[in-house]
Amino acid sequence: MGKLYVVPTPVGNLEDMTFRAIKVLKEVDLILAEDTRTSGILLKHFEIKNFMQPHHKFNEHKTVESVVYRIKAGETVALISDAGTPGISDPGFLLVRECIRNGIEVQCLPGATAFVPALVSSGLPNEKFCFEGFLPQKKGRQTRLKALADEKRTMVFYESPHRLLKTLAQFAEYFGTERQASVSREISKLHEETVRGSLGELVEHFTAIEPRGEIVIVLEGIDI
Repeated sequence: MGKLYVVPTPVGNLEDMTFRAIKVLKEVDLILAEDTRTSGILLKHFEIKNFMQPHHKFNEHKTVESVVYRIKAGETVALISDAGTPGISDPGFLLVRECIRNGIEVQCLPGATAFVPALVSSGLPNEKFCFEGFLPQKKGRQTRLKALADEKRTMVFYESPHRLLKTLAQFAEYFGTERQASVSREISKLHEETVRGSLGELVEHFTAIEPRGEIVIVLEGIDI
C-alpha cells in the first residue's frame, strides 16, 4: 500500500519551501493540486516534474475514491494547495478522512500556514486561540458573529481584501469599536504589513487605504 503526504507550500516567499517538501514532491507518483496552473509555477521553480492532477473543492467528492484506489494499489500521492497547508481553509479533509478509513498512512509535513505568523505578530494573547477561517458569506454569518461575541480566546479569521472593510465594520458592530485587533496582509511577501489597533481605528484606516493581498484578521477575545 502507498501513502498520502499532505505538503504545505509557501504562502508568499518561495524560500519558505522546506527541503523535505521538495524531496517528497519529487519522489511521489502523483501530485494533487488545487490549481495546476498556480502549482505549476512552484514546481517549475524547484524543478519538480511529477504529474499533477486537479483536486479542489468542486471535484474532490468525485476524485477521492479514485485517489484512494491508486494509493491502495501502491502509489504514493502528495496533496498540495495553492498556498499554505492543505485542509486549513483549503481542500484536504475529505481525502485525509477517507485514507484513514481505508487504513492508509497519512503524513502531514510541517510548513507554512498564514494564520500562525499573523497570530504571533499581532501582539494579542496567543496561548489559547480559536481559528474561524472564512466566515459564512450569507446564511449563518450573523448567527456565528453572535456566538463569538462572548468568546474569551483570541480569534483568527481569513478574509479577502474586497470584503475586509465590511467584515471589520461588522466586527465593530458585534464586538464593539474598542475591541483590539490586527490585520496582516501579504504574509512573507515583499509588501508584508500588519496594522494593529481598535476595530474603530482599523475601519478608519482601511476606509482611507484600500487593502490588497490575502488577509488574516486577529481579534481580541472578550475581557470579562
